[in-house]
Amino acid sequence: MSLFITSLNSGSNGNCYYVGNDQEAILVDAGISCRETEKRMARLGLPMSKVKAIFVSHEHSDHIRGIPVLAKKFNLPVYITPGTLLHLGNTVDAKLIHHLREFETVTVGQLEVTSFPKEHDASEPHSFIVNCNDIKVGIFTDLGIVCDRLIRYFSQCHAAFLEANYDEVMLDTGGYPYHLKRRIRGGKGHLSNKQALALFTTHRSAHMTHLLLSHLSKNNNDPKLVEELFTACADGVHIVVASRHEETPVYLIDGNQGKTLEVLGQLDLGFN
Repeated sequence: MSLFITSLNSGSNGNCYYVGNDQEAILVDAGISCRETEKRMARLGLPMSKVKAIFVSHEHSDHIRGIPVLAKKFNLPVYITPGTLLHLGNTVDAKLIHHLREFETVTVGQLEVTSFPKEHDASEPHSFIVNCNDIKVGIFTDLGIVCDRLIRYFSQCHAAFLEANYDEVMLDTGGYPYHLKRRIRGGKGHLSNKQALALFTTHRSAHMTHLLLSHLSKNNNDPKLVEELFTACADGVHIVVASRHEETPVYLIDGNQGKTLEVLGQLDLGFN
């Protein structure tokens, strides 16, 4: 069974990633409003009825801002670590809360979602890999370093959302104060273009078909620069730079190296 993926928004102004098959889907993070989430999914032909759960990577507002309204309106289970939940507070009905633990695999229909710890300046930050019939999609953002766990899971992926947050020269010469620059590159902040590219070129699998570069800094990166950098090393992998202003197209991930579906509307799958 194929997987369909899209970034509904990616950046410090809000993050929300969709992964699903033709029966069910999950959201990883919901950092944009419920209304905006619905609008963007509708434009893509993705009905909210297919979303069965929200998985939360960590507690920063650009990842959780939309969860309370979205979970309440659509009665969605929220998978979240106990430490992260402390920061979300009592804004979500306790009946919808499911505690998430590291390396735990949660089954949502035919989707298997595995969480694992990452290095970031948050309480209990986690990344995720979604598996459906051995088609695997990773969601890897807000990463301080490329750790062994990240390498292990990234190397399994047919597609991935991977952070490429900042260009090192732009960060060094930009206007951020020293303490913020140190935080970004300090091992629990964000991944640079150079670090992300090294992970991609060294550890991508032979069956990877799509890479969605995510969480680009507004001030310390340039989408065109990132696209050119990764495209030069793509070797057949479809490179997408996820926007901080709008949704990407929906991409079909089916394990076929030669097949790319950029717009869901090209297939009649009954999503509308």
